[in-house]
Amino acid sequence: MAQKKTFFYYLRRDWQLYLLLLVPFTFAFIFKYLPLSGLLVAFKDYNIIKGFWASEWVGFEVFKDLFTRPEFAKAVRNTLLLNLSDLILSFTVPIMLALLINEIRGNVFKRVNQTILYLPHFLSWVIIGALAYQLLGFGSGMINNLIEQLGGGRIPFLQEDLHWLFSYLAIGVWQGMGWGTIIYLAAMSGVNPELYEAATVDGAGRWRKMWHVTLPCIRPTIVVLLILSLGNVMGGSFERVFALQNMATTEFTTTIPILVYRWGIENGDFSRATALGLFQAVIGLILVLASDRVAKRMGEDGLL
Repeated sequence: MAQKKTFFYYLRRDWQLYLLLLVPFTFAFIFKYLPLSGLLVAFKDYNIIKGFWASEWVGFEVFKDLFTRPEFAKAVRNTLLLNLSDLILSFTVPIMLALLINEIRGNVFKRVNQTILYLPHFLSWVIIGALAYQLLGFGSGMINNLIEQLGGGRIPFLQEDLHWLFSYLAIGVWQGMGWGTIIYLAAMSGVNPELYEAATVDGAGRWRKMWHVTLPCIRPTIVVLLILSLGNVMGGSFERVFALQNMATTEFTTTIPILVYRWGIENGDFSRATALGLFQAVIGLILVLASDRVAKRMGEDGLL
């Protein structure tokens, strides 16, 4: 009977590999796990003079105060509104775009289109925000100037709340749709060509092949990405809202990340800001676990 090998056997045999693992483990421990001790600030009346450990412990009093504030309810409403609307658009558009790109037969044309569509992802939201105001500004925006020259009236794309909401969603789709197609195109490259050949024999056209072959084959990838996206419903992008907000549109720009910034950085209320951030993270974790459980009950692999 072969003797069972212990962990130390593999450690002696592959010590070089374990030594290499120390680098990412050390990075994750220092920058991911050690900062978690700062969550205690949410349960303290934090005073920057007294310091982290000397500040008074107040338990859940910060959370009770947080949940009764009108800014909190508005931030939760706006965060859900923006992220759910963005999820519907920014999650479905890359799938449709990947299906269309996958049908392109010319390799050169296909690569050029992919490169052009990917480029916005590499721009920071500061640059995108500046471009948005140059193009969509009410007074001197290029698009409004063109509309006026054609005989139309100027449209407050970024200067009125409802118009701002639609502009916010459209800019987000434009920025992320190209990058989102990468994973789907990679999944489509693994589809068995014999399935397409069988569909052709059965008389299926391109649309039928996409619906009955391509989409079912990439469904596990879609489910996994959907689960991960649902975990961000209570979060969202701070940079995106911050870069596009202005004083004229305040109805939808108060989100949880923006409120954390205002309370923590601008007002120095670190306890309340930490409590809000912890609330956001816990809800996100619950959403991920719940959606993973639902996916498994529906017969999908899920995450865990």
